[in-house]
Amino acid sequence: MKKSLKGLIAITASVITTGAFASSNIENPLYMPKNREVYLKTGAAMMYKTVEKTQATEKKGTDGNLEFPVWRFTGDIGYGITDRLDVHGHFGYTKDGEIDRKGMHRGRIGLMYRVLEDSDPFVLDLYGDAYLSGVTPMKGTYTAKGFDFANYSNGRWGAIVGTRFGKTWDNFTLGAHVEYLQTFGNHNNKIGIDPALRPLYGNPLVPSMLWGTTMTQLGFPDEISVDLKSTHETVAGFDAMYQMDEKWSFGAGFEYIEHYDNGVKSIHTKLREVSAPYNTLQQSVVDGLLATTKDMNDGWDEYVIKTSASYQYTDDMQFTVFFEYTFDDAHVQSQNATDVKAELGVRMNARF
Repeated sequence: MKKSLKGLIAITASVITTGAFASSNIENPLYMPKNREVYLKTGAAMMYKTVEKTQATEKKGTDGNLEFPVWRFTGDIGYGITDRLDVHGHFGYTKDGEIDRKGMHRGRIGLMYRVLEDSDPFVLDLYGDAYLSGVTPMKGTYTAKGFDFANYSNGRWGAIVGTRFGKTWDNFTLGAHVEYLQTFGNHNNKIGIDPALRPLYGNPLVPSMLWGTTMTQLGFPDEISVDLKSTHETVAGFDAMYQMDEKWSFGAGFEYIEHYDNGVKSIHTKLREVSAPYNTLQQSVVDGLLATTKDMNDGWDEYVIKTSASYQYTDDMQFTVFFEYTFDDAHVQSQNATDVKAELGVRMNARF
């Protein structure tokens, strides 16, 4: 009888201890730092991609191309102002040597408030972030085969509002999140123009003597900026975590991300004045460019499957291995369509 009682007490204590670790686990999808607590998550990963066929990738001749390795680095930091309010930042940097594209792919800073706590029927958080893609301009080059991106910034500032909710039962947590991003259109971009671009070659509406006219002859500088329209994104997903014991925990999740189409309102750069008949042709090129980029039809939807395994070195230090596989559905002019998109990485988490 005494042995049975001791065994029951040991099992009960183990469940309570494991449950306590679950709620304070930095990988918990509902984790929030306590008052004056700082957490830091740093990650590094390799991504494997093969490009899918769209009108844009077919024109560029990139459909079917392999991009590996794509290096991805992330950093998340947060500070508990109180037990129910934190300030946080999320950052990411990508380098893809295959297409010579690199730069910040994620940047946001904001506040999160816990409306309902663990003692309530479920946890409910509300958050608002400043979207920081406007820190660097969008960069790329326009060529006869289309647009070549040089970085991952869209050059826009924006605002994010979102919520997350869920519950922890002893050693198991289930959480969900929904958020909306609104960006603000501007001309924070640098678009190089290929000097050899000859948009008028063979055009039956243009006198043959002007065939082969270059963009430079039409008064275009080597680099321009355009006024982009505002755009938005929506995100929804859920995450689960199982705390097996005081050392090991495992996570899984799914996320849907809808990237809406971009659009150009006008050319912001003042073009050089040219004499007739080049001035008429200059305007026709501008009109044609705006007609094809007013609605770019370049958006795409992502469906991300996530898994992770974490080992707790100490109460305040943790090591995580994660894997993500992304399916996508791209619009016809998108350059972001992939047949395969897989990412494997590690993350170090610490609390101070």
